[in-house]
Amino acid sequence: MSPLEQQQRAAVLAEVQTWLRTPYMHRQRVRGLGVDCAWLLIKVYNQCGLLPAIDPGDYPQDWHLHRGQELYLGWMDTYGHPVEQPQPGDVAIWKFGRTYSHGAVVMDDRRVIHSYRGIGVEWADMHEERLSSRPVLFYTFNSYGVENGGE
Repeated sequence: MSPLEQQQRAAVLAEVQTWLRTPYMHRQRVRGLGVDCAWLLIKVYNQCGLLPAIDPGDYPQDWHLHRGQELYLGWMDTYGHPVEQPQPGDVAIWKFGRTYSHGAVVMDDRRVIHSYRGIGVEWADMHEERLSSRPVLFYTFNSYGVENGGE
């Protein structure tokens, strides 16, 4: 791993921690006031220069229960690629309902930070029942190790 990539990953880990205790609010994106899991990832990775300022558009809170379109995976396939073994700063995406629809920042080999409905932005253990009982995919950003990768 290059020194630049190490620096970028450290910036992601630091930035996502600034969002801790932000309440969960669907389609919101204001640190300390409200954020959902999609906007948490967008804001963190954009702030760290790994993702352009994207707008995921309108998405109902229960889209993953009634549709088969893989919105999250579509976003991740555009800006990253799947990995078998995630590193700190990568993304974990779990299947809830019919699609992979819940994302988090990987902090280490067990823990993530995510915005969870009814709880807000929190540390979580990937091995706890609510997460470990679901299929999970891991992604890394193509822009790691690239200067101004998200622009």
